[in-house]
Amino acid sequence: MKNKTFLLLGVLILFTSMTTQGQNQKPMNKNKPNHLIKSTSPYLLQHAYNPVNWYPWGKEALELAKKQDKPILVSIGYSSCHWCHVMEKESFENDSIADIMNQYFINIKIDREERPDLDQIYMDALQAMGQNGGWPLNVFLTPDQKPFYGGTYFPPNNWARLLTSVNRAFNENREGIQSSADKLTAILSTNELEKYGFVPDKNPFEAVYVDEIYKSFSSKFDLQKGGLNKAPKFPMPSNWKFLLNYYYTSQNEEALNHALFTLKKIALGGIYDHIGGGFARYSTDADWFAPHFEKMLYDNGQLLELYADAFKITGDTFYKNILSETYQWLEREMSSPHGGLYSAIDADSEGEEGKFYVWTAAELEAALEKKYPFAVSMFNITQKGNWENGNNILYKEMASLTENEEHFDKIQDIKSELLNVRNKRAKPLTDTKILAGWNAMTISGLLNAYEATCEDKYLDMALKTALFLEKNMIEGNLIYRSFKDGKKSGTGYLEDYAFVITAFIDMYQSTFDEKWILKANQLMDYTIKNFWDENESLFYFTSHNSEQLIARKKEIFDNVIPSSNSQMAINLHNMGIIMDNSDYMERSVKMIRQVTALLKSESAFLINWAILYNQKIKPTAEIVIMGEKAEEFRKELSLQFISNAILMGSKTESDMPLLEYKLPKKGETTIYVCYNKTCKLPVNSVSMAIKQLQ
Repeated sequence: MKNKTFLLLGVLILFTSMTTQGQNQKPMNKNKPNHLIKSTSPYLLQHAYNPVNWYPWGKEALELAKKQDKPILVSIGYSSCHWCHVMEKESFENDSIADIMNQYFINIKIDREERPDLDQIYMDALQAMGQNGGWPLNVFLTPDQKPFYGGTYFPPNNWARLLTSVNRAFNENREGIQSSADKLTAILSTNELEKYGFVPDKNPFEAVYVDEIYKSFSSKFDLQKGGLNKAPKFPMPSNWKFLLNYYYTSQNEEALNHALFTLKKIALGGIYDHIGGGFARYSTDADWFAPHFEKMLYDNGQLLELYADAFKITGDTFYKNILSETYQWLEREMSSPHGGLYSAIDADSEGEEGKFYVWTAAELEAALEKKYPFAVSMFNITQKGNWENGNNILYKEMASLTENEEHFDKIQDIKSELLNVRNKRAKPLTDTKILAGWNAMTISGLLNAYEATCEDKYLDMALKTALFLEKNMIEGNLIYRSFKDGKKSGTGYLEDYAFVITAFIDMYQSTFDEKWILKANQLMDYTIKNFWDENESLFYFTSHNSEQLIARKKEIFDNVIPSSNSQMAINLHNMGIIMDNSDYMERSVKMIRQVTALLKSESAFLINWAILYNQKIKPTAEIVIMGEKAEEFRKELSLQFISNAILMGSKTESDMPLLEYKLPKKGETTIYVCYNKTCKLPVNSVSMAIKQLQ
């Protein structure tokens, strides 16, 4: 910021916090819980017995800050965040540091997964201060919730000095603090069009522009190791989905090859759990080798969808095996007995990151005995350990893709035996809250796996999860964000509506059960009514009826989770076709035009928007299947990778807009391939329909 007062404050705080002296640890008082004890969030409950007098975000804490005229310390994290745990152990369990926090501040703990709206605001504030974001996120606020300083992880001695310095600055330079906070809040309140320089584009959608987007994006490829040319490496499902969709429309083999190469490198690396299935959040290196071991539902759900597409395109059982193993992990470790899917699994167990997942050579030899030599060659095990402290992270080389059937059976036996041994270890914490949007992403992934393999287990889990959401987390058209211990909490954000709508659209296309598309349509209308900003032709992240905060944000840029606005724009496009709703289509076009000018230069941050732009170049295929074999034909057609199509159908008559005049003939099943409501000649076989699509 250009505010001199703010800069001087920052210099004062940073200067007074620099020291290398440690704080003496005192034993915790486990007998006196703080105000977090009634929370449902596992992350907040982890802090419920800290000596810090934590409050959850809410009226009680905010009013107390005003009454006592104290600054607010907001500390934001999540249950599987490694450095959040470190800071808790070093500082928040330290009685002397807790005394400083309790004396000078009203202390509020926030689970960013339950309150992404608050996380967005205060993360933006930190970045506006010129600092790098991350978690734990610690931000100091005035009593009226306006941020004036913050940071991420602090060692205990630095944290203690910082607390004292902030308190002194707050008391001795109150006017400067308030001025800085007001100016920072004004920056946070700037509308998105002005902030990012969006200028609505009026040019027609053109294939050449997608070629330019691809050229810009491909310049960042890591051709040796897959993914993008940087470290650490995060699986970014939308990146590779764009490449596969771009290949479908352009037949660009380079795009396809890099996507498939990346998916194989990720699944061969240590970031993939070769014993239990599922992917860790990211690798700390450029080789996909050493993971930051936490596992998150949201990226595993999206990766299911991506590996299913790869299997559709190639028929390579490598991708199919990844689907099966990830499904087994979801079933074994992430499934609630009530029907939903849990949020995350921690990286740490027994106080060590990755302890649950790594092996010494001696442990492996004892577990496998005669099979150990084969495991050494297959998983790159060394006596000294290929990672830290004599431990091995299991990973494969590309050469292992030539495994014959005998090798595959041996590997499965080894995995089974090691899983049995591993299950006897102390397990990392599972965050058992169920989040609507994350479950919805996984429903979509499971449905694509079902379509790619025709294996009912994927559909069964998707249906069970969708029914759970419908019964427990949706009231009328109101979606709740979180569910835990039999209780739903927190009204949903745009993310939840966007991905639940997507999941219900996908559920309809995978089953032809019209209840799902009708519910998606109701949720769409509710979202437009309660989230839409007519001035900017974008959606707010929070509902018009949500708690009033210091700023109301719009999520535009794509990350590992696609932005809720880009996903809503895709939903509007697809629902506009299915429901023959021109208003939906017009809104979708307005949305994509807001970001078109930036797509080429900022492709890595707008990649889900690029997927939609690519979809709009040519008309989306409207595929309608009518007749007794509608389900059989649907399954056969879904085995194909068709990236720009909507699939509809019924065994009998239907009132759906694009189905109502396509009456099935007795004993006959007919497929209609249409574009812009204009149909080709009806055909009676999937192979003929595929030719029409080509």
